[in-house]
Amino acid sequence: MLSKSKIQHIKSLHLKKFRENSGEFIVEGPKLLAELLKSDFVVKSIFATNGWIKQNIDIANRQIEIVEVSHGELDRISGFKTPNQVIALAEAKKNNLNPDQIQDSFSLALDGISDPGNLGTIIRTADWYGIRNIIVSEDTVECLNPKVVQASMGSLFRVQVNYTNVAALIESLNPDFPVYGTFMDGKNIYNENFTKVGMLILGSESHGISENIEILVKTRLHIPSLCSKAESLNVSVAAAICCSEIKRTVLKNN
Repeated sequence: MLSKSKIQHIKSLHLKKFRENSGEFIVEGPKLLAELLKSDFVVKSIFATNGWIKQNIDIANRQIEIVEVSHGELDRISGFKTPNQVIALAEAKKNNLNPDQIQDSFSLALDGISDPGNLGTIIRTADWYGIRNIIVSEDTVECLNPKVVQASMGSLFRVQVNYTNVAALIESLNPDFPVYGTFMDGKNIYNENFTKVGMLILGSESHGISENIEILVKTRLHIPSLCSKAESLNVSVAAAICCSEIKRTVLKNN
C-alpha cells in the first residue's frame, strides 16, 4: 500500500518544477518500461500491479525497488485515463553536450518547439533514422514531460537530447560545418547534396527559426508543396521528411 506522501510525490512529478527539484521523471506502461530497462537510465522505483510483477519476476534481480499497488492506487498516481499496469520513476540525466561529437555526425536542432507531442514524435523519428543527437533551445518544451516521453515511444532512452543556447553552440563549431535550416523561401530540399555531418534546424510552426539563429544558417531549405493550399507542415512531419531525405542522400553517395 502506498503512503499519502509517496502518492503525492509521484503525482507531483507530472509537473515540471517538481521533476526539476527531484531529478526524477515518470515512465508509464509495460512497453515504455521495457525500453527504459534496456537503456542506461537509472530506474529508481517501479509501482506495479500483482499481475505485472508475476510476469516480470526477473526484474526483481536488478535490485530496483518494486512496490505492488492496487488498480485503485495506480489510478491515483497515473496521468492516463486508463492506467496500464506499471509506473516507474527514473533518474533524469544531466546535459552532456559534446561539440566534437556534434561535428562528427548529423544532428537536429530544435528552436522553440512548444508542443510535447511534436517533440516526442521528432525524437522517435530521429531514432528511426539513426540520428543520435538532438540539440534543443532552452525555450523548447521539456523532454521529460510525460507527454513527450509517451510520444517518443522509448526513443528518448536512445537519443541524446541536450538543452543549450543553440546560437552559441553553432558559433563554437568549425566555420565550415554545414548548418541547414527550414524556411518557406529556402531552396528545394530534394536538390541538396547532404553529407554525413551537419546540423538541421527546425523552428516552431508559429514563429519559425529565431532571428539570432537564422543569421547563422548557411543553407536555407524548403520542402516544396505539390498543389496544396496548406500554409505549412506540422513540424514533426517536416522533421520526418527532412531526416528521410538527408539519410537517402547520404546512403546514395556512400
